[in-house]
Formats: sequence, structure tokens, C-alpha cells
Amino acid sequence: MSDTDLTALRLSYTRAELRRTDLNADPLAQFQGWLDEAIADGLRESYALSLATADSAGRPSVRTVLLRGADARGLTFYTNYDSHKGRDLAGNPQAELLFHWADHERQVRAFGPVERVSDEESTAYFHARPRESQLAAHASDPQSAPIADRAELEQKLADLEAHFPEHLPVPKPDFWGGFRVRVQEWEFWQGRPNRMHDRFRYARQEGGWSIERLMP
Repeated sequence: MSDTDLTALRLSYTRAELRRTDLNADPLAQFQGWLDEAIADGLRESYALSLATADSAGRPSVRTVLLRGADARGLTFYTNYDSHKGRDLAGNPQAELLFHWADHERQVRAFGPVERVSDEESTAYFHARPRESQLAAHASDPQSAPIADRAELEQKLADLEAHFPEHLPVPKPDFWGGFRVRVQEWEFWQGRPNRMHDRFRYARQEGGWSIERLMP
């Protein structure tokens, strides 16, 4: 058991503040501005997010994935459709995403229903990935399933490398593709001293977005 007293560990956030007048009327533009700032400042994997899903019985799960698209249609990531998250989304197609940029003392939450992206879009992105990642998508199927050891996984990859030599394209597997979260609610959080944080929620309504400040 650790001797560290976790109750004594805390930070007081002093980097910035967030006022109503600072906010863009479009939450996507507000998000993109924060993301661009995180990327420009070299924050490690600033496009990574925590993806929370629940199965049809309500059991929650969370894991880290990478954002691969952000536009008016929603926020997009890619995965194996037969993975744990893929099965969750098949039975309960809604999700919440969390971006946490610790060095900027900021968080963004985004919630909404989830849909698959088109096969054409998934195929285009698949072939834009490094060849090694394309082969790994095949090797890791069925994703989230038990495997005996690392050697078995590496043998699967070696077999695929032999089956698809360098001069042959690697086909996108049918079980792999994109999901898009059609965001209905955003929350922007800026850390402030003494836990008096700034929080604003955007909720989609007919013709635009409502914005309200939330208690810390």
C-alpha cells in the first residue's frame, strides 16, 4: 500500500479564466480554437479523448481513442466494430467524449447520439494510415478478445505481412470503420483557483445553441 497521502495532493489552477464574452457562439469553433491551441503548444496527443459508452444493460465503459475528424456533422473516431466499444455502440448508440488538456487546465465534454460513417469515408481514412497500422487492424481482430500471449499476436502480424507483401494494398476489413458523435451538448471547463472553476454548457436547440454558465 502506498504511503502517499492522496488527500494532500492538489493544484490551484491559475493559468486563465473563461468569461461568457470569450465564448464563440458556435461550440465547434470554440472547441477547434482550444484544440488548435493545444496542438500549437505541443501538448502530447492533444487529439486524444476519453470515450464513455454503456451497453444495453447500462454497464459503463471508458477508454482512450484518437479524434480523427471534427466538423459540422460531429466528432469522428475509428475502431473495430466488434470491439467492446463497437458492441456497446451497436446496442446503445450514444456516447460522451472528454478532452483533458492538463497543461492548459482545460476540459471539454461532448455528448450525443452515434452513427457509423460511410464505408467510403472509412476506406479513405484506412488507406491514409501507415501500412503497419493497416496490418495491425487485421491482426488485432477480434479486438478486446482474450489471446494466449504476445507471441500469438506477433505471429498473426507476421502472417499478414507475408500475405500482403509491400507491393500489394492492404484491404480495409469489413469489421473496421468510423463512428461519428453528433454532438447535442458541449461543456467547456477552465480551471480556476480554489476550485471556483468556469464552466459553460452549450445545448442544441432549434436554430442554434443555448449557452449557460454552470456552477463549479
